[in-house]
Amino acid sequence: MSGRDLFCQPRRFGRGAALTLVFASVLVAGAATGSLPGPDRKSPAGTARSAASAGRQEDVAEAAAEAMAAGQSPVEAAERAVSRSGDRWGAVYSQGEYEEFEEALDGAYTGVGLWARRERDGRIEVTKVRAGSPAATAGIRAGDRLSSVDGAKVDGRPVTEVVALLRGDTTDAAAGTAVKLGLQRGTHAWDLTLRRARLSVDPVTVRELAGGITVIRIASFTKGAGAEVRDAVRRAPAATGIVLDLRGNSGGLVTEAVTAASAFLDGGLVATYDVDGDQRALHAEPGGDTGRPLVALVDGGTMSAAELLTGALQDRGRAVVVGTRTFGKGSVQMPSRLPDGSVAELTVGHYRTPSGRAVDGRGITPDLEADRGVLGRAETVLSGLGES
Repeated sequence: MSGRDLFCQPRRFGRGAALTLVFASVLVAGAATGSLPGPDRKSPAGTARSAASAGRQEDVAEAAAEAMAAGQSPVEAAERAVSRSGDRWGAVYSQGEYEEFEEALDGAYTGVGLWARRERDGRIEVTKVRAGSPAATAGIRAGDRLSSVDGAKVDGRPVTEVVALLRGDTTDAAAGTAVKLGLQRGTHAWDLTLRRARLSVDPVTVRELAGGITVIRIASFTKGAGAEVRDAVRRAPAATGIVLDLRGNSGGLVTEAVTAASAFLDGGLVATYDVDGDQRALHAEPGGDTGRPLVALVDGGTMSAAELLTGALQDRGRAVVVGTRTFGKGSVQMPSRLPDGSVAELTVGHYRTPSGRAVDGRGITPDLEADRGVLGRAETVLSGLGES
């Protein structure tokens, strides 16, 4: 296992949590604050497990081992054991899934380069095509309708399931494998076979609005995202406001979220968390921009590490939060290897905002509720902040 803390979105929602916070054998965020040993030593998280969580881990591992001995699927057996445990956020991944999952957090994934959304009538519409991707090379455009993937109809399915089909999650599909798409543009319908490729992630995008307002959108907290946010803040025009767009951000590496928080805070607490009752804290680095007006945009897709960042900026009085209530994922999972090489993640704790608010199952309530015209609301708020 790698020594990394990460808030992350599993590639398959059907086999476990919608979001997980993985605490590996060395907790990097804790090490950054000086509270944990170096990577050559086992962290307290690995040695101070409660009897309850250790027992759950043993039950899952035993179920997987028994299935292997009987010639059955250890992953499916482990999933059933996790389900019986009542662990809402517990999840099981095959070895290949978990490896690709970790690679995605490093800023890469296997796919065809499509973004999609489900319309109200259940249709799946392409919203964006990555430049240079297999989808772009094949001529797919935003606005095209995706009707099927490898013969499976996708109308009415959750977008997460459609993405899983495109990436080949159930078969651990590698770069170079083929996927057949059914597409429609207006009245024209056609089938197209693409080859999946290794693609890089653009976690942070920056644009400038009229009046010099800078919009920094963080799609996910993959490796390097925090530094990109910090650089964007430094490059923003002086004495102008910033909109930090966290809508749809499903999480990522917690260290990156803390680095992003450090861009707007002059040190201090970002969040607290516990691992089997062992209380710990995450702190921002000093020297952030604390004077520039800041609005954070959130919605129901703002999850985990993005909620941690939102809670820190809100509790510290650093940002006005605009949008709708966030998802509500604030639990801590620890990964462990199963006999067949697959990985089980079981809940061992929870995190809280600087004021002590629990996030799990509750989410974060914006300072200003808005589900339409959110960016316009943000500009109005920033104009008021700039005058004060």
